[in-house]
Amino acid sequence: MDTFRTANKSEAEEIARLVNQAYRPETGTAGWTHESDLVSGNRTNVGQVEEVISKPDSVILVGLKGSEIVACVHVEKDGNYGHIGMLAVNPKLQGAGAGKQMLAHAEKYANERFGSEKFIIVVVSSRSELIAFYLRRGYQKTGTVQDYPLSAGVGTPKLSNLKTEVFEKRSNPAFERDCAKARSPSI
Repeated sequence: MDTFRTANKSEAEEIARLVNQAYRPETGTAGWTHESDLVSGNRTNVGQVEEVISKPDSVILVGLKGSEIVACVHVEKDGNYGHIGMLAVNPKLQGAGAGKQMLAHAEKYANERFGSEKFIIVVVSSRSELIAFYLRRGYQKTGTVQDYPLSAGVGTPKLSNLKTEVFEKRSNPAFERDCAKARSPSI
């Protein structure tokens, strides 16, 4: 990816298509992680994307390769927390670091624009590869486990007891600044 920016409503259809391809791809087009075997139906739709973009203190950030949106993530302020969700990367580009880049951009945005002291994510408990991805990025289990959100309009579980799990990561901008200084050559 070469550019990051905030999405606008006119891109809702493109974003919904990207998210659905990443989360619930058709057979044979899956990237390294998806939930097609766990949940049926679309992960989102155009109306939901437009609603998220329209809410105060809520954005969808997009990553572009040239002029094409190839990744996205939703960031929403909730007090001192930054809720991060709907992280999606074009399945053809998964495994090449775009998800890491998009997540880092979301955390930076939440910290700088919303003053977030913690980042919160919710993951389907059965997605062990995705949980491992977030653990490697410094997220920790909170111990909060919930039923799959049937009323949210994000698909229908194929398993009767599907759960979601909450993870969090403390924002530490002072530590990140110190690390950046340490990597910069002294003058």
